[in-house]
Amino acid sequence: MIKAVFFDLDDTLLWDQKSVKEAFKATCLIAQKRYRIDPDQLEVAVRKAASDLYASYETYDFTKKIGINPFEGLWGNFLDDHNDFRKMKQIVPTYRKAAWTQGLIQLGIEDEDLGYELAERFPIERKKNPFVYEESFKILDMLKENYKLLLLTNGSPDLQNTKLDITPKLVPYFDHIIISGAFGIGKPDPSIFEHALERMGIDKDEAIMVGDNLMTDILGASRVGMKSVWINRENKDRTDIVPNFEIKHLEELLPILDSLNK
Repeated sequence: MIKAVFFDLDDTLLWDQKSVKEAFKATCLIAQKRYRIDPDQLEVAVRKAASDLYASYETYDFTKKIGINPFEGLWGNFLDDHNDFRKMKQIVPTYRKAAWTQGLIQLGIEDEDLGYELAERFPIERKKNPFVYEESFKILDMLKENYKLLLLTNGSPDLQNTKLDITPKLVPYFDHIIISGAFGIGKPDPSIFEHALERMGIDKDEAIMVGDNLMTDILGASRVGMKSVWINRENKDRTDIVPNFEIKHLEELLPILDSLNK
């Protein structure tokens, strides 16, 4: 019998991709007004520069282990009490300016001052644009009556808590919130799932994981023998990682739970 539902945060309950997209759009428009460049081309260039730079730093292996992507580095402060997070805190101001400056250079614009201005603007725009999927609160309201709920998210505690601070209605739904950066390793490592089960006081057969990422949420759940539900809103192709269930909308979770608990 399923007693608890574990949820991923980014792009499962929070529409992080849209928040990042809107922040890029607003920031790139500033450059367009200054130089009449194509803001979409600048976004592509900055995303590429950010990804390349991110992989070049000594903190890269740590960010992969915890599950922090390059675009979170463009707005997170990483005020966490851990040596690698302290290194990230020192790196990110240079990283942000370099990513935006290099993006501008790809479009033929050499303007470090504007690169700095855009680097400072992007975090402001990202925080102004928190998006939650329209069904998130509805499904959480329905589940809270009958199930324990746990939030299991990869990332920096400072950054993930910032996301929760700007969407405060989410937090009260959860009995526990576990963030990989506080635990020490992220999904899909089985230990963070085992830790979550222990915190909830339940067995792996009594919980189900819901997430959008096959490589973290679904793979991690399968490694500990938990059932999993892949929320595939964008019709992504399957890989060799197979969830127990696949849905396009969170409300499809309800009949799955009903069938498992018959």
